[in-house]
Amino acid sequence: MAVAVTRPTLEFGPPLPRRFYARPTVEVAKDLLGAILVRVSEEGTTAARIVETEAYFGLDDRASHGYAGLTPRTRVMFGPPGHAYVYFIYGNHDMLNVVTEREGEPAAVLVRAAEPIAGLDLMAARRGVPGPRGLTDGPGRLCRAMAITRAMNGIDLTVPGGPLYITARTGKPPRIVTTTRVGIRYDRERLQRYYVEGSPCVSRP
Repeated sequence: MAVAVTRPTLEFGPPLPRRFYARPTVEVAKDLLGAILVRVSEEGTTAARIVETEAYFGLDDRASHGYAGLTPRTRVMFGPPGHAYVYFIYGNHDMLNVVTEREGEPAAVLVRAAEPIAGLDLMAARRGVPGPRGLTDGPGRLCRAMAITRAMNGIDLTVPGGPLYITARTGKPPRIVTTTRVGIRYDRERLQRYYVEGSPCVSRP
């Protein structure tokens, strides 16, 4: 049964500009912590504060999709920075990444987890859980709660008024914990996962 949700009037500020993403991937991954991910749909508006990210480089990072070179799947990754790279994994989950660096250099930041701040009822209905805990504490859960699908692959995150965008964080920068990436059993020396210290919405401590 459809859930009736009134679209709230929300102002989160303008999207981050393309120059924010056109930087080294590690810098972008850290600076996204505390930024607000906003999804506007016919059902309503949802928003969440990003609390966990992972950096993926291109041709020298075996865990990156870009490692295999330019393919139909990775075309967006090789494109201009500031676009969404959304892919399907494990036969069940969509995963949101943001393209970084310069065009032609396959690099992206995976948005692993976020703290819901608006549209919680809508997120809970999509996930089938009461919330707010457990709504967006993982990349697949986040995409399902915020209705981010492969249909949004390639969308420009810098366009004002778009259906998906990220706004700048406000206040003091968070304290960041740096660890190895989740599920990567090789390249253990790469410390490319970042999360907000003490956040209850991180996918795993």
